[in-house]
Amino acid sequence: MRLYPIAEHAFKRVRAARRRQGVSLRGRMAGVTDPRWPTAAAWLAAGPPATRVDLAVLGVPTWRTSLSATGANATPAAVRAELARYSTYAASLGIDLADRLTAADLGDVEDPDAGEDAAADAVAAAAARARLTVVLGGDNAATVPAVRGARAGGLVTLDAHHDLRDGRSNGSPVRRLLDGGLAGHAVAQVGIADWANSAEYAADARAAGITVVTRAEVAERGVADCVRGALAVAARGGPIHVDLDVDVCDRAVAPACPASRPGGLSAAELLAAARIAGADPRVVSVDLTEVDATRDTPDRRTVRLVALAVLELAAGLATRPPDPGPGRAGGRPPEED
Repeated sequence: MRLYPIAEHAFKRVRAARRRQGVSLRGRMAGVTDPRWPTAAAWLAAGPPATRVDLAVLGVPTWRTSLSATGANATPAAVRAELARYSTYAASLGIDLADRLTAADLGDVEDPDAGEDAAADAVAAAAARARLTVVLGGDNAATVPAVRGARAGGLVTLDAHHDLRDGRSNGSPVRRLLDGGLAGHAVAQVGIADWANSAEYAADARAAGITVVTRAEVAERGVADCVRGALAVAARGGPIHVDLDVDVCDRAVAPACPASRPGGLSAAELLAAARIAGADPRVVSVDLTEVDATRDTPDRRTVRLVALAVLELAAGLATRPPDPGPGRAGGRPPEED
């Protein structure tokens, strides 16, 4: 397999990790090789040498400012490794990602906590060459350079928390983005949980003009309706970034998220939200955050969920209308005047 330079290091890292865990890139388990069952890991790692691609994946492994002890900086590599368990074929859509999309793994930003500007620059470079940029965190602090780098003017969060804490931490990305000029009326938060926030921070969200959709409302209306409504709100600000903070999920499916709790979203709800976000041409970037791969269960269920969310984002992207651009399979929508 010939790899283009940007992806070669990532591919070797994934291959070494999977060999240690007994999973092959070409087959589902070591010793099981099937050229008719290509894996998502191989597809991502063997991206084309094209300057422009449909999907860019970039690791932003933030962790140093986390409110709780975390090994979230280990998560991007773990997610890439788990992609070896999955194929590129979406049976529900009847499409193979390998036939529909070009993808590039751009590796990880080095120490993004110490170099947040450099992390934002890396996201900007990814967004300049891709229709959709997927940022693998890291804790929720990764959302700040992701939004800044993608130059998003609207934000949707799927999160149990408002993330409006003071200071700089994984509990403050929305506060910091508002302070940096993001308009509150272009922010929608889906999945806000009972017993996960304070009355004062809830009041701050209302004062900022943020649209809040609680976990109870998601259960009543359905995740698809809530996410589509949130995207409409965020579109008021321009291009949209979506923050998929996995601690919005039920602890049974996301035990590696320090702040996940019983009663959160199901795995199916998170994956449905990811596909909807990927399908929306207004969405330019998405992050997946708050998973500590070092604390996952032996079956790696949380990291597997994140890997599946990456594929659902890609599946959604594959259903977008063609976006012609010079010399590429798909291009970013032209900027409005």
